[in-house]
Amino acid sequence: MVQDYEQFVVNIKKKTGIDLALYKEAQMKRRLTSLYEKRGFRSFQEYYLAVSEDKKLLEEFLDRMTINVSEFYRNGKRWEVLEKKLLPKLLEKNGRLKIWSAACSTGEEPYTIAMILSKFMPLSQVQILATDIDENVITRAKIGAYPERSLNEVPEDMKRKYFTQDGSFFKISEEIKKTVTFKKQNLLADPFGGPFDLIVCRNVLIYFTEDAKDILYKKFSGALKQDGIFFVGSTEQIFNPSVYGFETEDTFFYKKN
Repeated sequence: MVQDYEQFVVNIKKKTGIDLALYKEAQMKRRLTSLYEKRGFRSFQEYYLAVSEDKKLLEEFLDRMTINVSEFYRNGKRWEVLEKKLLPKLLEKNGRLKIWSAACSTGEEPYTIAMILSKFMPLSQVQILATDIDENVITRAKIGAYPERSLNEVPEDMKRKYFTQDGSFFKISEEIKKTVTFKKQNLLADPFGGPFDLIVCRNVLIYFTEDAKDILYKKFSGALKQDGIFFVGSTEQIFNPSVYGFETEDTFFYKKN
């Protein structure tokens, strides 16, 4: 079984460029085993042969390995800190911010950033880069239609202003959609652009090994402007920020020195 999974990791890296060895093994193996068993396969080898032949199975595999749990204004108090305390400082330095939402999933996060920025400037001046490894979620993000539960934390005025109900879904407005450019990106393998004023990467790093996190923190630090802000998820505190040229600006916010 161990060998079976290790060979699967090697094969997937050759085929897709994704290195599963950089994800926590027990979690990933458990998730993928339940997926291949559900599809009627008996081993990782059998599953890989099928995935390499069938585009739909490959897409399903990518969906499963990139856990897509997202909602607007997730952990609302942190977004409040961004809006009230950090964005005004960033805007004081630079009126046009360069912003990146990394591992953006189905788009709730970059669209949340756009809604918050609409309080400071016309939306025509807002430009946000949003990236994810999974093309399926990027496609869904571009459509911009969400179940009501995704909107639980959205302030009422924002909901009225930027969403319209369509059956059981809520569609985000075209003016918000226009502020975000979506691109496919593998965080571990692809270069980062920049320099950015703000990078948001939340609830993704917990799935990586410590070595992979180390690589990513260095890459994120390198992609930020001096005094730029790195915003992480509520279980992703960096315990030694100075190693990466960061200092703690607020809980789950780090400033590049």
